[in-house]
Amino acid sequence: MKLRIVASIALGAALTLGATGCSMIAPQATTIDYSASDGVNIPPSGPLDIRNAMVIADESGTAGNFLAAIVNDTDEPQTLVFGFGDDTTTLRVPARERISLGVDGEEPILLEDIDTLPGATLPMSFQSGDGEGVRTEVPVLDGMLPYYTEFVPRVD
Repeated sequence: MKLRIVASIALGAALTLGATGCSMIAPQATTIDYSASDGVNIPPSGPLDIRNAMVIADESGTAGNFLAAIVNDTDEPQTLVFGFGDDTTTLRVPARERISLGVDGEEPILLEDIDTLPGATLPMSFQSGDGEGVRTEVPVLDGMLPYYTEFVPRVD
């Protein structure tokens, strides 16, 4: 009888530990920093934050429109220099402002000769303020999703 009680307690403890113990060794998903969108957040490399960056390309992957939200939380205007390969673009962001390329009346920035098909990533560099700059992979999407159709470049 005592053996049965001890076995029952041991089995109950093993089941309880098995049912709850996975959180002891598995990382919690809510503690992992990630971009919960189609674009990527660029790691900080200066005073500007670059959020939800993506390129919407034509089906041949020769040209794409760069979309992103660029946020300046400083009290001074800031300059962002970004691009791929040897092609760079300079963008001035006023103090305490956000520029959303592709929305709110802001035109996306056309990147030509990207030679990157939708579904791949485009290596781009970003530098603002006195930061050293950062190089990261930006996703290249197409107009398959209805809300991106208007951003597919019409290059003749």
